[in-house]
Amino acid sequence: MDKPKILVLCTGNSCRSHMAEGFLKMKVGDLYDVQSAGAKPSGYVHPVAQKVMSEIGVDLTGHESKHLDEFLEDEVETVITVCDNAEGCCPTFKGEKNHFCWTFDDPADAEGSDEEVEQEFRRIRDQICDQFEDYAERLRKS
Repeated sequence: MDKPKILVLCTGNSCRSHMAEGFLKMKVGDLYDVQSAGAKPSGYVHPVAQKVMSEIGVDLTGHESKHLDEFLEDEVETVITVCDNAEGCCPTFKGEKNHFCWTFDDPADAEGSDEEVEQEFRRIRDQICDQFEDYAERLRKS
């Protein structure tokens, strides 16, 4: 039997959605098929997102930036948008039973030194992990 699909969406599918996807896969990947996509995919996964996620044991090196249209024919049980733009242009997916909008600042907009940019990515990573840890706990109990 196929696992229920959770789709995490943002605009560029380069940072926030991949951080959320990687973290959630680590927490519930045995129970759910967790994927991510973007409304306007950037075509890459941000290297600083990869770095800060690796610091907590989440490997994003195999991730690819994808367009949300790739999932329109799939049965998607849960859609989670992590930015307002994606929420505003999000279609309804076949089989969608749950929809959440949890907005996070875009760390790709961070400016400053390399260390300051990395600190912003860590701040967003920690917010995402806190939100998705609570969600993963609810999923494991259901």
